Amino acid sequence: MIRAKKSLGQNFLINENIIKIITNIIDVENKSILEVGPGTGNLTEYLLKKKPKKFFVVEKDNHLVSLLNKKFRDNISIINDDILNLDEQHICDDKLIVFGNLPYNISTEILCKWILNLNEEKKWFSNLILMFQKEVADRIISKFNSSKYGRLSILANWKLSIKKIIDIEPNCFSPVPKVNSSLLVFEQKKKFFKFKNPHNLEKITRVFFNHRRKMIKKPFNLLFQNNENILNRLNISLNLRPQNLDFETYYKLTDEYERLRS
Repeated sequence: MIRAKKSLGQNFLINENIIKIITNIIDVENKSILEVGPGTGNLTEYLLKKKPKKFFVVEKDNHLVSLLNKKFRDNISIINDDILNLDEQHICDDKLIVFGNLPYNISTEILCKWILNLNEEKKWFSNLILMFQKEVADRIISKFNSSKYGRLSILANWKLSIKKIIDIEPNCFSPVPKVNSSLLVFEQKKKFFKFKNPHNLEKITRVFFNHRRKMIKKPFNLLFQNNENILNRLNISLNLRPQNLDFETYYKLTDEYERLRS
């Protein structure tokens, strides 16, 4: 019997209705797909019925790798590695449709890695169909002027369009987590702000949201030395708080930051 490992954030999806919802979101027939953290293969089994062209799974747990090998044999290609160490660009020449019941303890780290490393020349995925702790999902899809709006919202919405599909009750998993989950679908935007270094967006948002309840005067001055031309160009008041600036303003601030240092 396979026991979920708390250290790996494992909660296996067992609800058949939720599995069917996930597999019907997008047509995977004759397309290449990647499943992150397949666990005992409950979702894997249903996805195989949809006749994908190629099926890759990433699983870190050696015991689960053995189980998956016995259960699916040559029908899937198993990558026994930590998803955070993996170079997704080299998994497949095709664009991948990615499914993932992400471990709660590293879900934001995985998403941020994928966004920041997204190569415009070789876009390795077409869609991400991912499950998060509901609290994290709410932060991802949050809009400005909301208490949940923050760095994750700004980064996630930079290159991706995001749609929430459904909230999922704890009893749909084994073991039963203490929190609700949410299923989100991500699709790459055709147009988005281009930066010389994407990590500058991370820096701008980190400095601004370091004191999210205070006015933005201090972080602005720290980054831009009270440059009034930027304030006027972007129509920003220093009396605002970080959550009062929309996505586009943060992208423009990052662009201004890079211009000053070019």
